[in-house]
Amino acid sequence: MTTVAFAPGTEARLAVARHVADAVLFEGYVLYPYRASAAKNRLRWQFGVLVPPSWSAAAEEHDFQLTECLMEPRTGAELAVEVRFLRAQRRTVEELRGDGTFAPTGELRLADRILVAWDEGVEERVTVVVPVAELRGDGTVLPFTRPAAEETEEVTDTDGRVLGRLVRRREEISGTLRISAAELDGPYRVERLSVTVENTSDWAAERDTDRHAALPYSLVATHTLLRIEGGSFLSMTDPPEWARGAVAACRNLHTWPVLAGEPGRDDLVLSSPIILEDHPAIAPESPGALYDATEIDEILALRTAALTDEEKREARGTDARAAAVIELADTMPPEVLERLHGAVRSLQSVTGPPKPADDVLRPETPWWDPGGDTGVDPGTDHVLVDGRQVRAGSRVVLRPRLRRTDAQDLFLDGHSALVEAVLHDVDGGVHIAVTVEDDPGADIRREQGRFLYFQPDEVEALEAM
Repeated sequence: MTTVAFAPGTEARLAVARHVADAVLFEGYVLYPYRASAAKNRLRWQFGVLVPPSWSAAAEEHDFQLTECLMEPRTGAELAVEVRFLRAQRRTVEELRGDGTFAPTGELRLADRILVAWDEGVEERVTVVVPVAELRGDGTVLPFTRPAAEETEEVTDTDGRVLGRLVRRREEISGTLRISAAELDGPYRVERLSVTVENTSDWAAERDTDRHAALPYSLVATHTLLRIEGGSFLSMTDPPEWARGAVAACRNLHTWPVLAGEPGRDDLVLSSPIILEDHPAIAPESPGALYDATEIDEILALRTAALTDEEKREARGTDARAAAVIELADTMPPEVLERLHGAVRSLQSVTGPPKPADDVLRPETPWWDPGGDTGVDPGTDHVLVDGRQVRAGSRVVLRPRLRRTDAQDLFLDGHSALVEAVLHDVDGGVHIAVTVEDDPGADIRREQGRFLYFQPDEVEALEAM
């Protein structure tokens, strides 16, 4: 059994899941503002890093992942496995000296970009296809190695004059893929599939070695794609009732498997270091990879487009993928940006006779309109505080509570305030709107209706009106 190219049918099925798998592979690869100098981009590679064994003993990161899930293979079923990870490629910058030699430099400034040292991610894959029948018992083992390499790239100006060069170095890494299957007892023909990915790189961590030194020997953002031909997988998140005990007995260490591909199909699994739901998908409105999934695409695109020209130059020189993000933000058509503002994924059906068209959007009682319910009046309603009626015009002392207040409100502890209104929400809660008496902007806040809000147990009554 060796690393293989998949048959067209298997390749087509795995391609369905790779869109999401790519997002896992490059999650956090380079973060806004997409510059190497940004603090967020100085600690790299946060997910699925399988470090060398010598480093895992001295750190809290691991040198392996274990995936276990359940499958129902038919006779003659085959399993295709694709392990994907990034390999850290260390890029340094050298400038051309007057004597014709190259020397390391902190940066190389070009008209359109600023080149700096950076770790680039090179995508690697380990693939195998094996009959499920051969996995029972001891299973099968596939060692893999990627050799060390060094490459140089000349850097020239617009006139073709050589200014320096980029030197890219990759260290040798090695690993092992272990796959086995075991039939489970019971009336159903179910097997537990185990897939282990190990980093076995022969690199010795010294006493003062840090994480930065270990990364070139690591498998970064490691995840696994599985495809069974002639069978199906069971959901590990929402299994059928009869399989819940067997699912609970599966071990998944530093990764989690979910059904992948289109909803309704069960021949694909993505085992990811980032916990996902079954059948994860990229939003169709997404214009391209932004590598920062903790951000909202619309805000991120707008903020990226608003970077200064100098900031964009540095981002373009940081990484080719960062340069592509800058280009995407600068050239995004208005209609594409508008799609990022939001989308309705589903509509709730209703029963009963249809309403006239002009009534569809007008509820019978618009509770958000103070005039829609004559039973409440924020200007005259009151609430009892310390046995006193507090209403608009009352004076109170503010006593914010830690359990529910904004941190800035704590600075107002002990300040006196004027009650502007007493409001009731639809859940029965009471909120006291106030302006702080020693706030020089209180009149402006009052005119604009921008009040501070506290609950009755967060104020002390000074007088009743």
